[in-house]
Amino acid sequence: MEEKRQHKRLELSVQIQLERIEEGGVTTVKFFNVDVTDISRTGIGFTAMKELEIGTYYDTKIMIWTKETIDSVIEIVRREKLADGKFKYGCVFIGLQDTDALKIDIYQIFNEL
Repeated sequence: MEEKRQHKRLELSVQIQLERIEEGGVTTVKFFNVDVTDISRTGIGFTAMKELEIGTYYDTKIMIWTKETIDSVIEIVRREKLADGKFKYGCVFIGLQDTDALKIDIYQIFNEL
């Protein structure tokens, strides 16, 4: 399979909250938690028991390793059903603040040392 990622993904074990954004920017689903498997400055991977549609958008609150919270919108671009009944997702960040992307870059630098 051809690698399409622009930035290296880092393994990360945190939970995030998602809230679905409908047409017109209206949120319709209460926040629910998912388990993050990896993160980069351009996207995030996670697993969840809930089945989400490809091409949908979610408002996210990601608590990172510094205990700070990053707010961003993500788009679901990949979905895979796992043997344990969970779903694995690949997402891209939409509108991630430059300062928050920099925090991810710094984390990557420290993990490569």
